[in-house]
Amino acid sequence: MKTRSIASLLLTTALSLAAAGVASAQDKTVKIGALSDQSGLYADLGGPGSTLAAQMAVEDSGLAAKGWKIDIISGDHQNKPDIGTAIARQWFDVDKVDVIVDVPNSGVALAVNNVIKEKNGVYINSGAATSDLTNAQCSPNTVHWTYDTYMLAHTTGQALVKAGGDSWFFLTADYAFGAALERDTTAVVTANGGKIVGGVKHPLNTPDFSSFLLQAQASKAKIIGLANAGGDTTNTIKQAAEFGIVKGGQKLAALLLFLTDVKAIGLETAQGLNFTETFYWDMDDKTRAFSKRFSGKMKNSAPPTMVQAGVYAGVRHYLKALEALGGNPHDGVKVVEKMKSMPTEDDLFGKGEIQPNGRTIHNAYLFEVKKPSESKGPWDFYKLVGTVAGDQAFTPLSESKCALLKK
Repeated sequence: MKTRSIASLLLTTALSLAAAGVASAQDKTVKIGALSDQSGLYADLGGPGSTLAAQMAVEDSGLAAKGWKIDIISGDHQNKPDIGTAIARQWFDVDKVDVIVDVPNSGVALAVNNVIKEKNGVYINSGAATSDLTNAQCSPNTVHWTYDTYMLAHTTGQALVKAGGDSWFFLTADYAFGAALERDTTAVVTANGGKIVGGVKHPLNTPDFSSFLLQAQASKAKIIGLANAGGDTTNTIKQAAEFGIVKGGQKLAALLLFLTDVKAIGLETAQGLNFTETFYWDMDDKTRAFSKRFSGKMKNSAPPTMVQAGVYAGVRHYLKALEALGGNPHDGVKVVEKMKSMPTEDDLFGKGEIQPNGRTIHNAYLFEVKKPSESKGPWDFYKLVGTVAGDQAFTPLSESKCALLKK
């Protein structure tokens, strides 16, 4: 009797575990958290537009018609790491979020990256630029989709040095992103025979750049490298025009420039700026079709920035991976492994891949801001200068410091 009871117990346990496994595999309930700057200097390039991009990705996936329940919530990290991590913990512990997307601001992104690894969630970064997310601070739970500081340095920075800009002065945002962009660009400048003659750090979201610009002007550097973004970049360029810096013979290097920045600056002041992006709304019929749908849903009718495009593409690929797995979105490492095993392909970034360190590889494009006379419409700002293949634009695996590559 005792033997029979034990056998019965083991059979019951096995059946229970099998049933749990089936239920787990068929779990098709997903919650996405769009964590962004909803009201500050990065709100235009990410913010509500990133949440919309995630919603469009869910709609276009067609998974709702296949029995999936996918919800999206949004949060404002206010460019503060402590607020960003508090929201992330609340989302995983209480709201049962499975994946966090976007997160512009590298300081916030690096902090949230640690929380997501601890909670075994998924992080699809589109907004933050620091290359540390796929290098020294990489995680098996993270995919870095759109762009990074290495790419910006090895495209815009390298092009300017080769064009004769061999002396640089940096005007740098004083937090993780600015430090990473200055570091990566400095490496490129010096490797190509240029020199760094000085630099100054400015507080995030400062309204007055006059003292910093005077130091840059006094340096006599051929290139003033702007290692900042969003509202800081637009204010720097506007105030540099007031000081006559470009007219005086120095060139501004907008190391990170977005469509919304050019709109804020105006073509008259922004014309001639060189920069790199991985997405532009007017590249081809597919990007134009998506952008028309997107701008039709935006209050200001703006087309998507590359950050918002990256949110869309990243979420689409994430959902493809979940569908291939048949469900169970709650094991972050397993989901990211599946994402890495599948080639990436979408209408916005084309074909690519996700490297073992989480870095998504796709083409990057060198652009120049058009003259007012060249623009044919409200958002017709860019002309294509050149294309850089993804394997040349992003950090080679052989140079990555990601511990995941040592396994």
